[in-house]
Amino acid sequence: MKILVAVKRVIDYNVQVRVKGDGTGVVTENVKMSTNPPDDNAIEEAVKIKETGKAKEIVAVTIGEDKAQETVRKALAVGADRGIHVKVEGVIEPLAVSKILQKIVEKEKPDLIFMGKQAIDDDCNQTGQMLAALLNYPQATFASKIEVKDKSLEVTREVDEGLETIEVNIPSIVTCDLRLNEPRYASLPNIMKAKKKPLEQINASDLGIDIKPRIDQIKVEEPPKRKAGIKVANVAELVQKLKNEAKVI
Repeated sequence: MKILVAVKRVIDYNVQVRVKGDGTGVVTENVKMSTNPPDDNAIEEAVKIKETGKAKEIVAVTIGEDKAQETVRKALAVGADRGIHVKVEGVIEPLAVSKILQKIVEKEKPDLIFMGKQAIDDDCNQTGQMLAALLNYPQATFASKIEVKDKSLEVTREVDEGLETIEVNIPSIVTCDLRLNEPRYASLPNIMKAKKKPLEQINASDLGIDIKPRIDQIKVEEPPKRKAGIKVANVAELVQKLKNEAKVI
């Protein structure tokens, strides 16, 4: 079994994101970048499956500028066997990412495609669904537990009512939740070994697909600052404010 894992380079989740003065985006210059957190869970799950002997190869793929190779190298250090970097300059939207991944899947022919449930920089949660549609593959979303069977996957996912367990045939696409596992840290020896692992570079322009942006970003603004609360004298006043001002009861 071969597992393909898509990983994305984003601003580190511990960094306080700042909006540009002209409102055209967020500041990324001289800002710490890292792997999208749910993608770390996807890599970890792929490595765990390989450690059980149910997978023979893990291929990590990322899309973006040259610096995005760092994200693939991290995946290689954690346990992926090969890396693929699809070079793209500028903005790339989920539809374009899905089209690129479709070409990679058609070339690599993996049995499973893992990725994070969403990217923390755009919160779109679209790539997995679009890729499933393009490939006509089944998809399990928000996976918090994965069990590999003979020719299928049993996936537990979170829904509003609680937990739902589904079975999907292989090949399939799984978008991984943060609750799926606890990603491991890459050790220094493995980081050094990762530098010797194969990393293939592909130009998106060579794939013969249209990746031009289709969405015009009008503006980006910071969320409004929270206002200070107020103190009430008694329960009756609290109930009155909740009923008449907040209108929650």
